[in-house]
Amino acid sequence: MSTHADTHAHDDHGHHHKETFVTKYIFSQDHKMIAKQYLITGTIMGVVGIIMSLLFRMQIAWPEEPNVIFEALLGKWAPEGVMDADIYLALVTIHGTIMVFFVLTAGLSGTFSNLLIPLQIGARDMASGFLNMVSYWLFFLSSVIMVISLFVQTGPAAAGWTIYPPLSALPLAQPGSGAGMTLWLVSMAIFIASSLLGSLNYIVTVINLRTKGMSMTRLPLTIWAFFVTAIIGVVSFPVLLSAALLLIMDRSFGTSFFLSDIFIQGEVLHYQGGSPVLFEHLFWFLGHPEVYIVLLPALGITSEIIATNSRKPIFGYRAMVASILAIAFLSTIVWGHHMFVSGMNPFLGSVFTFTTLLIAIPSAVKAFNYITTLWKGNLQLNPAMLFSIGLVSTFITGGLTGIILGDSALDINVHDTYFVVAHFHLVMGISALYGMFAGIYHWYPKMFGRMLNKNLGYVHFWVTAICAYGVFFPMHFIGMAGLPRRYYTNSNFPLFDDLANVNVVITVFALVGAAFQLVFLYNFFASIFFGKKAEQNPWKSNTLEWTTPVEHIHGNWPGAIPHVHRWAYDYSKPGHEADFVPQNIPLMDGEEELQH
Repeated sequence: MSTHADTHAHDDHGHHHKETFVTKYIFSQDHKMIAKQYLITGTIMGVVGIIMSLLFRMQIAWPEEPNVIFEALLGKWAPEGVMDADIYLALVTIHGTIMVFFVLTAGLSGTFSNLLIPLQIGARDMASGFLNMVSYWLFFLSSVIMVISLFVQTGPAAAGWTIYPPLSALPLAQPGSGAGMTLWLVSMAIFIASSLLGSLNYIVTVINLRTKGMSMTRLPLTIWAFFVTAIIGVVSFPVLLSAALLLIMDRSFGTSFFLSDIFIQGEVLHYQGGSPVLFEHLFWFLGHPEVYIVLLPALGITSEIIATNSRKPIFGYRAMVASILAIAFLSTIVWGHHMFVSGMNPFLGSVFTFTTLLIAIPSAVKAFNYITTLWKGNLQLNPAMLFSIGLVSTFITGGLTGIILGDSALDINVHDTYFVVAHFHLVMGISALYGMFAGIYHWYPKMFGRMLNKNLGYVHFWVTAICAYGVFFPMHFIGMAGLPRRYYTNSNFPLFDDLANVNVVITVFALVGAAFQLVFLYNFFASIFFGKKAEQNPWKSNTLEWTTPVEHIHGNWPGAIPHVHRWAYDYSKPGHEADFVPQNIPLMDGEEELQH
């Protein structure tokens, strides 16, 4: 299976014509430039998503109080500074969509899969540079359409990020069901096309373009994570595309795939025979694997960073690979746990409960292996390492509440409350975001040839870590108290009056945490121009990307591609002077390759 790339086939690729600004920075086919494009586009979308979350958090904390920020940013949707109920649901919808798909799927996977797959497997570039470029521009186009939908006269899509019918299927149902909803569906269809092109490219590259000696069992865990993530995407994203296309037909062409016996103001509509529960099945068949499409790349990045900064081999390499494969398989057969309150047959509910609890086993393997790798290591606590350890923390704390939500009998009590919001933000949102930050701090020297400011990185980590728990930890308690999510005010319910102060505390933590992301943004953009110049291998790491020169060249290595002689985790190996042994260093006489 270990085919090796022709070391001379692409040596002159990109050097026989002078690159212009447009071919180098805009329509680039170089995987390293495309990775930067994904990262910067994803970061901009992340800023939009975070601003939205702050707006609706302020509304929940201080409901129906005039706010000049609302008036300035929302215009007609906040008359006299009081937020309209329709725009509240629209903000929640677009915030969820942007953060899940545009930041944590494309921003995380698109950036690091593009950057690291060719560099870490020893390839000149992706299997198809052209398709890679097309996948980025489709992502960019879908981002632009999603942002444009915010300025539609009737308002952006407002059916929740899960866009359940009938709210999303009937253009007349509410203001947010009109043109904004149509743009949402068009944007997501283009986004899925982008994801599928990217995923197919990643799969083919890993299978066909590995350098000589790079067997599958010598691949860094980052590559295993990106490879399996791409496979999950190819399996599950087309199902969401079919759901989106059928929904467009229900909205525009009079079909009724998801509509049945609808009454509006006493008038019977002509729809019959469809089922909104069918849409839930189609949506969550992507929606649950999506959690791991977001999470697995972050876990792969964490594996690499924890091993590097513990100066120890990763504990249980083969178990880690097996857990990635087990998570990938199990994640496709657990979607029904999102539908325990949809009238599902109790026997079917118990089947989904079983498969959901089963996924805790490979997840626990990863958590224990991280902890064992850290145990008695020579820890280098740089910002990348701190964010990786933070990911292990949130992965465990968020995962524990998943046991409650995965049990059909227990889930009914907290379904659609803030308990669910707390769970998936910790286990998926914050964990994946920490993985993204860790990856940026670790591979920034490879991307930009400069170092980030370490002290600003420490400030960024500690404030972010404290505020993340400050926001999502209290949500578990207000969720158990019964506070439903997606209500723009709870002031009509005397039952929840005692929880108002908790919501204020959560919002203050959210505002402080968001403000300190400006420290990261300043560090990121300022360091591109003024950061300390990076050396070739600043972290003393073993993987192949650190054997390439600091200055980017199209083709990655100036001469022949290095061959691989060992796995990626020979740290502190007895018999070697240095505490790291890069993969391209041949085995010494009598040296055994570690049986991982």
